[in-house]
Amino acid sequence: MGKVLMIGAGGVATVAAFKIAQNADVFTDFMIASRTKAKCDRIVEAIGNPNIKTAQVDADDVEQLKALFNDYKPELVINLALPYQDLTIMEACLACGCSYLDTANYEPKDEAHFEYSWQWAYKKRFEDAGLTAILGCGFDPGVTSIFTAYAAKHHFDEIQYLDIVDCNAGNHHKAFATNFNP
Repeated sequence: MGKVLMIGAGGVATVAAFKIAQNADVFTDFMIASRTKAKCDRIVEAIGNPNIKTAQVDADDVEQLKALFNDYKPELVINLALPYQDLTIMEACLACGCSYLDTANYEPKDEAHFEYSWQWAYKKRFEDAGLTAILGCGFDPGVTSIFTAYAAKHHFDEIQYLDIVDCNAGNHHKAFATNFNP
């Protein structure tokens, strides 16, 4: 993969940064960017690899993102920022020729609303640009789907269906279920 830029410096980003740093043969050049550069610097210090670059960027600002992407020239942007920032980051990726990966679907800033329609609207634009956009590689549905596929392949002769229930911290009004049919 080579050159990777990760946006975000929270808990998930910290775990991802350690994993990326552990795979330097794949991720040969790595930058962490966030609204607060000091958070990025602390992650790099904890990893203990001074070759990891850091930068400050406002993920709500497409022009700032484009300037950073054009300067660093990543092959892949890993979005671990807030879900309402997905579309601005996707816009900047398209403008600068970067592939995109995220762990959570887009949600409007002031409304918890789980659906991929906003991001799926970018599908043809990424295809036409010859770029990859991988959505939802977080725990649910990303990792849970991988676990299910592994179980179907290695542990079961047949799975007719599997319900994955996301209880949203116990709020049953926002819960949803995903059916997996292998």
